[in-house]
Parts: sequence; structure tokens; C-alpha cells
Amino acid sequence: MNSSRGKQDVLRCELCETSMPLLHCDICHVNLCKPCVGEHVLDETKEHKIVPFKKRGSTPKCLKHSSKMCELHCEQSDCPICALCVSSFDHEQHIKVDIFKKFEEKKATLRRELQKLEDHLYPKYQDILSEIPIQRKDLNRNSKNLKAAINKQGRDMQREIESVITKMKADVDDMNSQHLADLKKREDEIGSSISELKQNMSDIKKLLDSYDICQVCAYKSKKTVFRKMPPKITVCLPKFIPHQLDETEISKQFGSLLELRVITEEYYFTSVSGVPSLPNKSLMNTPIIISNVNTESDSKNTLFYISCISDKEFWTSSADGIMRLYNLRGEIVKSTQTRSGALPYTITIIRFGDLIYADSHDKSLNIVTKAGVHTMIRLRGWRPRGLCSTSSDELLVVIVNDNNNQTKIVRYSGSTETQSIQFDDKGKPLFSATGNSAFPQCICENTNLDICVADIYNNAVVVVNQNGEFRFRYTPSELFYPVGIATDSQSRILISGRDSDIIHILDQDGYYLRYISNCYLQSPWGLCLDTKDNLFVVESATGKVKKIKYCM
Repeated sequence: MNSSRGKQDVLRCELCETSMPLLHCDICHVNLCKPCVGEHVLDETKEHKIVPFKKRGSTPKCLKHSSKMCELHCEQSDCPICALCVSSFDHEQHIKVDIFKKFEEKKATLRRELQKLEDHLYPKYQDILSEIPIQRKDLNRNSKNLKAAINKQGRDMQREIESVITKMKADVDDMNSQHLADLKKREDEIGSSISELKQNMSDIKKLLDSYDICQVCAYKSKKTVFRKMPPKITVCLPKFIPHQLDETEISKQFGSLLELRVITEEYYFTSVSGVPSLPNKSLMNTPIIISNVNTESDSKNTLFYISCISDKEFWTSSADGIMRLYNLRGEIVKSTQTRSGALPYTITIIRFGDLIYADSHDKSLNIVTKAGVHTMIRLRGWRPRGLCSTSSDELLVVIVNDNNNQTKIVRYSGSTETQSIQFDDKGKPLFSATGNSAFPQCICENTNLDICVADIYNNAVVVVNQNGEFRFRYTPSELFYPVGIATDSQSRILISGRDSDIIHILDQDGYYLRYISNCYLQSPWGLCLDTKDNLFVVESATGKVKKIKYCM
């Protein structure tokens, strides 16, 4: 700011101070008016390049020779060069192009890059940014739901505690009433004896004062009767022995809070529109076995179900009630026993890698975390027969009533039931009753959100949409008793049969595509897929797990 020029500086000619100069020397970096150009170029000690003021900077100055203008661009060194640079040995063998041609090419590249940024990347960043308020809203809503669930559990637990207290107080009252009744009876009996004793003492006194020889001689002593005193009773009054309150045990009884975990995923653009798309994977003519994993199970300790935690590790469940985490070398990474000791009726992995299993023996759904095994849900009047996790981190559970004449699917969000699927639009059962049989009924969610159930008792696979509306039923001509079911990234449905050594493959609409029959499977049971659509198959007859590549 210069007070002699007013309150605000303006651009001026640097020779005569005329305001708003129209020209500029790109070499000297001097603003000029038209009359002063001639005077400026008279200085022959350096080169000059006069350009319109708006195009100032369009003439690059050589970084090595400050008094020279660059007219060429060196492709190898990727920099502007002047005539002196060209004559030097530094750029002798290099490719040189006109600086203005390079300038226009670079401008075209910048326009294309700007177009991509504006059309694809910037909108994607905006979309990602727009997700944050939604995530914040979801976080706040989830926090409220969690607190409501914790408060409800607290009220339920308090209600149970109050029930225990009420029952214990009632037991105290019952014991008091019973003992008071006993004391009253004893009091009455002793009072009656005392009355008889007093009467006898009175009779004796009368006889002592009497001179009636016959009455005195006829008296029979009752001393023997009264000598038998009422028994002495020592009362051990009831006591309350409070157990030491163990915070860990109380926490286990109350429930567990799974920690907040964040999954970071890269964004990939596989199309011009910038929208990621899944590659199309076609079925191979000849599926191949990639791995053949031996486990600790055998024909006596049958292996049943499997769930992949990664491409290299998987959980299994077996008849001994132990769930084992194996790697592809057949090494046990870790293991855990069901709380009841019974066979887990199917297992599944939720989003953050925790294992969940269904226990039909004690009617519970349990989660296995680093902290141990915790019961999430305990059913009443129903038993779980199969479960799976969904893309929205919910649970779908096949449950059967205690009378074994009703089967339905229940969707749980946390421990809250949000959906029940049992009948079709005509009121008929979608799934067969189990009778007295104890076979699990496997279930999975397809990538198109359909729900697929291996209904072994009906020799069929039943598929409903996410709203529970019937879509189709797959029943091959031969008996195959479906015991395992899984879906891949192409929404294909894969099914194993108890009495066959093949895998059925259907499309998402239930049309048969092909069998996997060349992998020498022996009683295939549980199925799961890794992230690359490799199929893991449990062989219940051998205790082996086969990893099969069937699409590419």
C-alpha cells in the first residue's frame, strides 16, 4: 500500500507509472504501457519478449541461462531448453520438440484429466463424503439401540433378581409360618400337659387333706406319665449366606458388548463410469482339487460343518462338540468346546471374523470371541437347527418347535427378532416338519439377498426372497437329501447331498447348471466358499476338507 497512490495499489507501468498497463515483458517480468515499450527494448544487454498482459508467463525463461527464452522442450529431461542448452552436450542426443506444441499437448492432457476428475473421481469423493453423515446417523442410532438393549437387559436382570428376592422372602415366610404352627402345636400340647399336671397336683392335695381311707388307697400314681417330659427341641434358625458378587460372572450373565471395529476397503474403478463391477466367472469344464486337508476327525468323530474365516483358514464342527480352526496345512490354529458339550448345529462367521454356533441341546445361539463363549440368544419352545450370517451382519436361523411339527426361519438383528418366515401366500408351510429326526437344516443368504434352505426332510432346496416370499423349490428326480448349501459371487447355488457324492450347481433362479462329480468326494456335507469362489467341502466319511476350483 502506498499512500501517495491512494488507499489501494493498482497495476501500473513500471517506467511511467501509467495505470492498467496492457503489455508485459516475459523475460524481465516488467509491466509496460505501449509508449514505454520502445524505451524498454532499447536495453540490449538482455533479450526481451513483449506479450499482452493477460498472456504474461507464456514465454518460459531458461532455468540454466536466465537471460534466454526457451523455444524447445527436451523429452528425455522433461524440461524447457533454450538455444544455448541445445548447443551444449547435455541435450545432444535427446529428442526436442517445439515448446508451444508441447504446451498444447500438455493442455489437452490436463483437459482430459480434468474431465475424468470432474466426471468420475470428484463425484465419487462426494459420494464417499455423503456417506459420513449417514454413518454418523447410523452410529448414533445404533448407540441408542445398544443403550436401549442394555437397559432392557438390565430391567430383565433386575426383574429376575427381584423374582429371586421375592421367592427367597416367600421361602422365609413359609418357613416362619410352618415353624410358628409347630411352636403353637407344641405350646398347646405342653399347656395341656401342664393343665393335667396341675389337676393331678390338686387331686393329691385334696387326698392329703382327706381322711377317706378308700379314696386315698385307690389313688394310682401318674408320676410315670408326667416323668416323660416333652422333648427338648433346639431350633436352627434359617440364615441367609450372601455369595460374593463377582463382576466377571455378572458380566457373563448380563451379556457381552462386541467392540467397534472398522473395515477399510480400497475403491476400485473397473469401468468407464467409475462404478466397480464383479468379474464374470464361468464354470470350468473340469473342476480341480487345489488342496486336500486332513483333520483330526474320522468316521467315529464325524466332521459336519465348515465356515471360512479367510482364504487360508476355516472353522469346522464335529460330533465331539469341538469346533476347530484349521489352516490349509491341516494344523489346528485354535479350538473351542460348545458350552453344552453337544454337537453344534451349523456354524457361521460374522463380519469381523467372530464364530457363531447353534446349539440345539440347550436351545441357544452362541458367539465365540477372544474373551470366550457367550450366549447371545436362548430360545423358548423352539430349537435352532441351522443358521447363517447375512450381508447386513444379521443372523438367519432355522428353528423347530419342541413338538417337531413346525419349522420357520427367524431373522435376528443382534438378539432382537426382526422377521419370521414360515408360510407361503396360501398359508401353507414353506418348510417341512422334522418329526423326531435330528438332522440340521442348512441355510444361506445369496448375493441377490434370496434365502436358500436345504430342506433335508423334504428332499428339496427351498428359496424365498428377502421378504420371505416363495421363489422356487429345487427337487431333483433322484433322492439326494441336501445337507450343505452355499452361494458364490455369481449368485449360483451349490448343494451337497447326504447320499450322493456330487455337488449340485444351480443358477439364482433354480435352473440346474451342472454337477461337480469328478473330485472323488465321499459323503460331502458342509460347504463354504472363500473370497475367490473356491469351494471348501467337508467329507463326513473321511474327515477331510477338499478345496475345489470350479469356476474362473
